[in-house]
Amino acid sequence: MAIQWFPGHMAKARREVTEKLKLIDVVIELVDARLPLSSRNPMMDEIVGQKPRLVLLNKADLADPNATKEWAKYFEANGATVLAINAQTGKGTEKISGAARKLAVSLFEKWKAKGMKPRAIRGMILGIPNVGKSTLINRLASKKIAKVGDRPGVTKKQQWIKVGNDELELLDTPGILWPKFEDQIIGYRLAATGAIKDELLDFQDIALFVLNYLKEHYPERVSERYKLEEVPEDGLALFDAIGKKRGCLLPGGYIDYDKAAEIILRELRSGTLGQITLERPPNA
Repeated sequence: MAIQWFPGHMAKARREVTEKLKLIDVVIELVDARLPLSSRNPMMDEIVGQKPRLVLLNKADLADPNATKEWAKYFEANGATVLAINAQTGKGTEKISGAARKLAVSLFEKWKAKGMKPRAIRGMILGIPNVGKSTLINRLASKKIAKVGDRPGVTKKQQWIKVGNDELELLDTPGILWPKFEDQIIGYRLAATGAIKDELLDFQDIALFVLNYLKEHYPERVSERYKLEEVPEDGLALFDAIGKKRGCLLPGGYIDYDKAAEIILRELRSGTLGQITLERPPNA
């Protein structure tokens, strides 16, 4: 299944990001800790250029802790500062302001040399839809400023938000996806975690992709959650086994794959299946 999604407002958002970048001191990039590279917009490297960058691995509570450590090392090796956070509970978010200011040390020195009074650091938050940007902004601002939704595409325009003791000003931006996925697996990963609107997806196809990954990398989680004595080597056979265990049956005893797929994706997204990371760093 080919997954493509690039609404018109996202093309506009890309132009807005480019225009506002000259006002920004630090780029704060929010990615999903369960699929950091797949949830990281590659065209941002081209747009952002050499701006100091803080990468936030959000939803770290849902990701495999060992994999998260590997990803932190990967991004740090590529010149970024990294923090693992949970925007929903606030864990780790208290370090964001300090990390952003540390990245702007050279700016402070430049202002001081010119006899200028230091101002608040200006950061731009970037992230694909449904990665938790609005939740993070509301957490940092300690009040409900940004709209929050359980579906992608809620934020539609830019806004400035002051954080803490006015030491950091954040520019929120709409989530941006790239025009096409060069690797369809990226599309499947994003779909599995809810970054793409469910109305555009074939749930059965996405669920089968997830099961094929889980049986290879997290068979013990699958076995424990669905009470299977043995995890089938074939993905479709595993689909059938889960459908039967959960009572997803149609008249005649046939598997209701739509219902079973919905259960599998819901439990993956909610963390009910355990802490799972859907990709590892290159050459890990």
